[in-house]
Amino acid sequence: MKKNLVLFVLFVLPIVAYLFFASGINSFSKLPTVTPKVPDFPSSWKTIEGKPVTLTGKITVLGFGGKDILKNRGNLFNLNQKIYERYHEFKDLQFVVVCPEGTQNDAQRILKAMASTTDIEQWHFVFAKDSEISSWFDSLKLKGKLNIDYGTENVYILDKERNLRGRKDPKEYKEGYSTFHPSELSNEMLDDFKIILYEYKAALKKNNLQLKNTPENGEE
Repeated sequence: MKKNLVLFVLFVLPIVAYLFFASGINSFSKLPTVTPKVPDFPSSWKTIEGKPVTLTGKITVLGFGGKDILKNRGNLFNLNQKIYERYHEFKDLQFVVVCPEGTQNDAQRILKAMASTTDIEQWHFVFAKDSEISSWFDSLKLKGKLNIDYGTENVYILDKERNLRGRKDPKEYKEGYSTFHPSELSNEMLDDFKIILYEYKAALKKNNLQLKNTPENGEE
């Protein structure tokens, strides 16, 4: 009897534990959609260089800088350190900050400061009129709101199809992630961000496998 118990603990229990945790990983391998198909940016919204930015076809970390963007630059530095620097080499990723017209110089100063330690190629600041920012933000259909300066400390994750992703469980609802608290970036946001990247890596691997197994020229 004792021998059987020892064998069970050594061989059977680890397998059961593996299957349990594996099923858990699978069940949480998709991050829920909070708002589907958010609108793309208007073509009039341009970067400092005068170029348009699209949300389609990119995983986007989206922020709203507000008129006090320079005063609150520490929030962006937190995001840069905790998330951007770890994943900016992922080619289908962009970090976009929407700012009111007239804050171009402040945004340029922030980018210059970041560039001293970071490759800022995937950082984009786009500029629009106050009323346009407010209207576009409303289309996200979120519980949170912009402050009086058309900014927020929260950032949001959008997938390549422009779906805003987060947590919909009422007990841990999360539509955005606070850049003011580095711990939230290092925990909740990082966990959810990894799920998004895992989804696309898994899809890419599956597509490559299907392509590899597809007979050439229609031959079987």
